[in-house]
Amino acid sequence: ISSSFCRGIFNDVPSELKQLPDDLYEVISDTQQKSGFIPTIFLILARRPNEFRAFFNHYDALMKSQNSALTNFEKEAIVVATSSRNHCLYCVVAHGAMLRVFAKKEQSMSDYHSIADQIAIDYTKANITDKQKKMLQYAIKLCNEPDAVTQSDIDELVAVGFGKEEIWDIGAITAFF
Repeated sequence: ISSSFCRGIFNDVPSELKQLPDDLYEVISDTQQKSGFIPTIFLILARRPNEFRAFFNHYDALMKSQNSALTNFEKEAIVVATSSRNHCLYCVVAHGAMLRVFAKKEQSMSDYHSIADQIAIDYTKANITDKQKKMLQYAIKLCNEPDAVTQSDIDELVAVGFGKEEIWDIGAITAFF
């Protein structure tokens, strides 16, 4: 485990993954096999197994739900845009990779390889729909200036075709990341 960051602060993170509860071990080792590394947040949360489970249950409910009218592309676009503003390089890179997959698969974009970079740098110039730009405008405002969000922001989302549940999902994903 390469975790010098969290070892200095949280020195009770197990040095051997097999010391973790089986369900945590499975999530972490699966991620390591798929991505080639273990995100530091996984190791930090592993010291409190109940919080680890709650985090991933909430993540799954937001990002993997089939009940949301938002597409996987739109969900990942929110994560990339807000994570860029939060300066979370890990989320921009990891979720940017997922965004490219969904751009190719769901949006049939010819420039799918650069869409994550476009959104991370300046979503207003990205090759996405005006509706998606409005969605990201709201997410960024909610991320950076939550106290400045007003009913008119919600009205703008409704005007471009977002419903109550989609607006909820935009806010929930923004808050999580």
